[in-house]
Amino acid sequence: QVRLVESGGGSVQPGGSLRLSCAASGSSLSIYIMAWYRQAPGKQRELVARIFTEGTTNYADSVKGRFTISRDNAKNTVYLQMNSLKPEDTAVYYCNPWGRNYWGQGIQVTVSS
Repeated sequence: QVRLVESGGGSVQPGGSLRLSCAASGSSLSIYIMAWYRQAPGKQRELVARIFTEGTTNYADSVKGRFTISRDNAKNTVYLQMNSLKPEDTAVYYCNPWGRNYWGQGIQVTVSS
């Protein structure tokens, strides 16, 4: 069983930055491909970014060039650095071991002027 706790969300103006963290317990995240998802009100959950075990990353087109996913296996934590935030980035963000049904409570990110 993997327990995931997301943190670092909040409210920010357009153009601002936030750094999300996903801390895990119960298992080492180093063995998983890790992903960040988001779900906006009234919309389906969408994949934002993934990081493979060797460090390769990929991103949704909507966040490419603005968001950076990273991992610190020593801290058993995955991060999502979000820059140049836009109102359409407003959502609840979740981290997830790819292909596994382990989810945290999510963290709200609100981008508004």
